[in-house]
Amino acid sequence: MSIEMSKPVPRPGILDIAAYVPGKEHAPGVARVFKLSSNETPLGASPKAIEAFRAAAQSLERYPDGQATELRQAIAGVYGLNAANILCGNGSDELLGLLCHVYLAPGDEAIITEHGFLVYKIQIMGAGAAPVTVKERDCTVDVDAILAAVTTRTKMVFIANPGNPTGTYVPVSEIRRLQAALPKHVILVLDAAYAEYVRRNDYEAGIELVSSNSNVVMTRTFSKVYGLAALRVGWMFGPAEIVDALNRLRGPFNMNAPAIAAGAAAVRDQAFVESAVAHNLLWIDKLTAALETIGLKVTPSVANFVLIHFPDIDGKRAADADDFLTSRGYILRAVRGYGFPNSLRMSVGTEEANRGFIETLGEFMGRKA
Repeated sequence: MSIEMSKPVPRPGILDIAAYVPGKEHAPGVARVFKLSSNETPLGASPKAIEAFRAAAQSLERYPDGQATELRQAIAGVYGLNAANILCGNGSDELLGLLCHVYLAPGDEAIITEHGFLVYKIQIMGAGAAPVTVKERDCTVDVDAILAAVTTRTKMVFIANPGNPTGTYVPVSEIRRLQAALPKHVILVLDAAYAEYVRRNDYEAGIELVSSNSNVVMTRTFSKVYGLAALRVGWMFGPAEIVDALNRLRGPFNMNAPAIAAGAAAVRDQAFVESAVAHNLLWIDKLTAALETIGLKVTPSVANFVLIHFPDIDGKRAADADDFLTSRGYILRAVRGYGFPNSLRMSVGTEEANRGFIETLGEFMGRKA
């Protein structure tokens, strides 16, 4: 006998998912706002990318290239890759979702770390699989903890490298050790959204590992250093078999034409990228030093943001600082959902925003930097 329902009901597990909540954007009643909550580049997009975007707007009646050929070839040219191993998407979020829906099923497990990107858990649960969260060590991914969590049900491991919101990274030697110890059917997903900012000799975004293994993929984004967050442009470099499998489920026109054109122009303008990286390297050190002078603890970061830890004192906690800064027009990211109830993440901004933020936070703490 069939059971008649009074309304549509999502399949089991969907309503157990906590929806992703982005950083706030507004400070009501404040004349001027500095948004430092979403790790957006303060330099904006390359003028060449903006020009390409405007040119693409002249043909909005036409469908985009369903293969994003121009963008894939541009990425391949800059990084020395085979374009056939590149898949582009509506932000790297779409590609992370495709990986889960193609390779995970009910009963499977996927490993994430305690401070990892919240979208991993959402997409894993959306595919009907179970997320397995492992502890980090000093706000850094712990390879041994991941390996200890692997079971016969494990099908995927997600690592953000550098991590968000921590800004820490895992040396390539540790990533190689992890990959070598994983079962060959387990996919290692290296989310390198902030790779362009890292200037450490022992760091590698994942290109070499993907090239030499059949179970590693690397995802990247144009939303950070390239300044194309509004267009949602992401890409994945992976083995041919995985790219082929994802292409079978990918929407036929998953990227719009202006995004394809702007992305191709942006990745080719590496001089602009280097200027953005130089600005970040200068200010990540200045901000860290200033925050420590104020008396706050900062997790060392190789990305374009800093994770600030507040003292456990009434009136000086993260929530109090957040309210005070917002009232002055400085919007930061609360990171309770990432396991840091008494911390805030601050994106590197313009010189004006950075100096004003430090002065304002120093006033809140009662100390000058």
